[in-house]
Amino acid sequence: MNDIGTISYSIGSGVFLVLSLVLMTGQRGRPHKMALMLASLVSAIWMAVTAYAASHPSWLVIAYLFEPLRDLALLAFLVRVLSAAYTEPAEAARYRLRTLSVLASYTVLLIMMMVYRVVSGDAIYTPAGIDFLLAGFLVMAIFGLVLVEQLIRNARAESRRSVKYLCMGLGALFVYDFYLYSHALLFKGVDPALWNARGFINALVVPVIGIAAVRDPRWSLDIFISRRVVFHTAALMGAGIYLLAMGVGGYVIRDYGGTWGMIAQVIFLFGAVLMLSILLFSAQLRASLRVLINKHFFHYKFEYRDEWLRFIHTLTSDEPNEQLRERTIKAIADIFQCPGGLLWQYRDGHRYELVANWQMPMSGAATFLSADNSLTQYLEEQEWVINYDEYTHDPGAYKGMVMPDCFSEIEDAWLITPLVFHDRLLGMVVLARPAVTHSMNWEDYDLLRIIGRQSAAHLAQLDSSLALSQARQFEVCNRLSSYVMHDLKNLIAQLSLVVTNAARHKNNPQFMEDAIETVENSVNKMNRLLTNLRSGRDPEQHVAQLDLCEVLDDVLKTMSAGSPKPSLDYQATGLHVQADRERFAAVIGHVVRNAQDATPDKGMVIIRLFKQNDQAVIEVQDNGEGMDDAFMRDGLFKPFTSTKGKSGMGIGAYETRDFIRGLSGEVEVISRVGEGTTFRMRIPISEETKNSVKSFDNTNTGKADDHRFKETAGC
Repeated sequence: MNDIGTISYSIGSGVFLVLSLVLMTGQRGRPHKMALMLASLVSAIWMAVTAYAASHPSWLVIAYLFEPLRDLALLAFLVRVLSAAYTEPAEAARYRLRTLSVLASYTVLLIMMMVYRVVSGDAIYTPAGIDFLLAGFLVMAIFGLVLVEQLIRNARAESRRSVKYLCMGLGALFVYDFYLYSHALLFKGVDPALWNARGFINALVVPVIGIAAVRDPRWSLDIFISRRVVFHTAALMGAGIYLLAMGVGGYVIRDYGGTWGMIAQVIFLFGAVLMLSILLFSAQLRASLRVLINKHFFHYKFEYRDEWLRFIHTLTSDEPNEQLRERTIKAIADIFQCPGGLLWQYRDGHRYELVANWQMPMSGAATFLSADNSLTQYLEEQEWVINYDEYTHDPGAYKGMVMPDCFSEIEDAWLITPLVFHDRLLGMVVLARPAVTHSMNWEDYDLLRIIGRQSAAHLAQLDSSLALSQARQFEVCNRLSSYVMHDLKNLIAQLSLVVTNAARHKNNPQFMEDAIETVENSVNKMNRLLTNLRSGRDPEQHVAQLDLCEVLDDVLKTMSAGSPKPSLDYQATGLHVQADRERFAAVIGHVVRNAQDATPDKGMVIIRLFKQNDQAVIEVQDNGEGMDDAFMRDGLFKPFTSTKGKSGMGIGAYETRDFIRGLSGEVEVISRVGEGTTFRMRIPISEETKNSVKSFDNTNTGKADDHRFKETAGC
């Protein structure tokens, strides 16, 4: 034993250890992978002990004791693989048990023979003079060759692609062991050269076994080498080789440069470092290196996980505003390191508009493209990426598609990617030519098509969000306009009553005073309504604490111009709620106006106020026409549905319920056809007034729906 043996077995141990660590990654519960991992780990330990024994002869016995265990682990792995030929799990288990029992017994026998030799110092020979221990190791190699032969013979046709490499690797190990120990039996001892070379031989077969592990999907290694790691490693190795060559060149120049040697060496080293810096910062060189690595070191051109994460991060790195269009161009352009791009999107008018650009001038590009031109129809029907260079050299490759003339004026146009959403062309992205281009294949085009569909979904969502926001603005404006119009209608009705009665009561000073007050009040309300409509301000925002008695008094005064004249019935006083006074009074006025419209002039309309369960209850009760159950269920609170025909707008009840619910209250309606209606509004009273309410009649509270009217008095 010597240093060569130490180096040989150390290298073999390191390689097997790496294989063991690789097999430890990924999913658990894979019996083939676990068996190979255990065999590799035992092999690494055996070779490490043997490497140590090469320089420490006292450890040689321990190395020999580990060798049968290494052989047993490899044979156990082969048995595990062979047991997969049995369709029944019970049969496979019996096969493994029988075979491993024999192999384990034989391994124990070898270990006992080794222990005997160590203890007694004598070898055991057959009558023919054959060393039993060497013969035992030879038989172990024969066991391995038999199992390898059985494996390749019984392998299914579809699995031979991976099994053949496994058989080559393990077969090579056992063939070398067979040769080693047959040579030892023939020449009465192990050849030191063959023994020292054994570590290198074992290291050489590990890559072959690794290929088999990668090709067998049942082992599921779940490990990959990142393109980024390979790129930086290759760049680092290239820089190292360059520096090494630079150093050698510097020494050669110094030794053979004569009197100028030292100066020439300094100049050479400085120029070489400068050139290295230029190369390392060259975008074109980096792009060329990436293309070289992708073409020659990887089965697939892209790391799809990294590409997808990068793409999603670019799209979602900011708020979903209109800058999403520029981010979409950048996300697609980054796939091939394109320096810029343009985006067209479908718009109303049956055309595609140029809506965004990223680091690419829009001059020369068509602002509009018709939806029925040859390019857009081809992209929608074929959903295929157009390579402008390919189209320039062979236009017929795109099934008669004719490129618009304006595209020839776009500087550095390279790829045209369709953005398809729900099988319709939402738009397209034109990418600028990168610093280094490469031949495009199916993988490039498929990735662009998938990215294009995902981009189209994000852009469609952006358009929908913008349209929804605009629709909501119109909805707020329309809703406010409807409320204002409804209020104006009520004010016009009040003024109409004044005009109608003016001819008959114009000489009555009291009437004239009431008329002037009504007109003044109406003008003030109309001015406030117009102000709110002009500014878009929600009048419900001006919240204050209201005394319900005062509000109802104002409502009664305003609505007394109508017929029949309403009356008040206060069963509780001191009730306060939090609301906007003008809006609250208008809502109650709407309800009273509806009651008046549904009641004949000789009928009765009562406004009642009482307290129930910490709530103020306002009832407007009439003995008018009433409503049937179907209308109350399906049409009463439905906007623009009215019992008044063309004279009603149908939003009074809807507005009332919406406003009361905004105060955390609720609206109840009780009505019978021909008997009348009770419109009941429940509103929470303010906390500071809950204990200061004075009630006049608690026995009849909430009993107003029987429609029996009585004479009432004010506060």
